[in-house]
Amino acid sequence: MVKIRLKRLGSKKNPFYRIVVINSSSRREGAPIQELGNYNPKTKELNLNKKDALDWIKKGAQPSETVAYLINKSNDEGKLVYEQKTEKKLSKKALAKLEAEKEAAKAAAEAEAAAAQEAAETEAVPAE
Repeated sequence: MVKIRLKRLGSKKNPFYRIVVINSSSRREGAPIQELGNYNPKTKELNLNKKDALDWIKKGAQPSETVAYLINKSNDEGKLVYEQKTEKKLSKKALAKLEAEKEAAKAAAEAEAAAAQEAAETEAVPAE
């Protein structure tokens, strides 16, 4: 069976991986059938030939869990794309202040709507 998996390179505590197509019975650093790209987990840098990877998957190659994740998260050029979180972690005081501001804005909007409603009612009633 043919697999698409990572081949570890780099020094101690400084990993660097190549994404390779290899026979599943071969050892991790064995001779690959084809090299599809590389991945540096420290800098989150990915260079991948996504077209070839998808072709191998169509032919029946089984990607490892990590490689499948990298293929799914890469764009058409083979670069890694992240969804950046826009939420900031706030302290309890900041959260309480934010909630108070939201409630004050909501109360002001309700008061403004009630005033507009009252003004509309006074205009609608004919003066006697």
